[in-house]
Amino acid sequence: MSHDAAPRRKSRAPRLPRRRPVSYKRAMPSPEDRREIVDPELLARLAHLSFRAQRLAEGVLSGMHKSPHHGASVEFAEHREYAPGDELKHIDWKAYAKSDRYQIKQYEDETNLRSFLLVDTSNSMQYGEGAESKITRAALLAAALGYLLLRQGDSVGLLTFGDRLGTYIPPRARPDHFWNLVHTLERAPVGGPTDISRALSHIAEVGGRRAVVFLFSDCLEFDLKFVSLCRQLRRRRHHVQVFQVLHPDEVEFPFEELTLFEELESAQTELADPRGMRAQYLAEMQAFCDDIRKRLLEGDVGYRRVLTTEPAEPLLRQVVGGGGR
Repeated sequence: MSHDAAPRRKSRAPRLPRRRPVSYKRAMPSPEDRREIVDPELLARLAHLSFRAQRLAEGVLSGMHKSPHHGASVEFAEHREYAPGDELKHIDWKAYAKSDRYQIKQYEDETNLRSFLLVDTSNSMQYGEGAESKITRAALLAAALGYLLLRQGDSVGLLTFGDRLGTYIPPRARPDHFWNLVHTLERAPVGGPTDISRALSHIAEVGGRRAVVFLFSDCLEFDLKFVSLCRQLRRRRHHVQVFQVLHPDEVEFPFEELTLFEELESAQTELADPRGMRAQYLAEMQAFCDDIRKRLLEGDVGYRRVLTTEPAEPLLRQVVGGGGR
């Protein structure tokens, strides 16, 4: 009988478990397969939520919605399209005369938040079936957060990555931008090993002024460079929230019979009796996750472990409401 988990292997990070669960999906999806990540009922229930500035300052990755300031001492940043509810006094009438479109002036200290959604598409993210695969859950959560941010007029960018950079979509604030994000997340090919540090380095280069970075990964290739880059982003006044997305098998190790364990990213196999290794595995996996959390929080980086069977709505409400740690 063959189940999916991890064999022994070394890691660059100290004190990591030698056996870590690594994803393997027996029927590999083709790059053209589409994930179902948009739940209209869920989005409708979340539509009234908004991100708040004070929670962001407390380290929970919420919005930067400050009180607007208008005046010569505030630097102009960009225009955005007028939306119902905007005060008419903020319309740029000169821009309207040129473009015949209503546009609102925005300034550096105003309400617009720039955010980046970083989604791990390495092979290990394939673990699980259907809606309970790690990649599907990560994509669903990323899309839902993008939806909430775009609803309140903020700009959202996306980067998919494995060991190389995948698709990069610069931040935009148009409402129809949501479907650009969804299209990419639904069809992003999955494969290869993981290099989170490369993705974070790219955001450090293109991030510009302060932004919020949401990272969705199983973090099975966690190393100290990853932590260092997160802290570097924090020093640049960005805010980083890591969602470690895991399948219940990876934290519960429910295997009982003689099992052939496959290491997806290296194709190595190991035949073992899981009953003789379960206690050690569980202890090492817990220590591994605790170490990630501790190191990230010490660097003022948000951390949340997410199981693929965990309902999305309570999690999103907690994150938006200030419980992201």
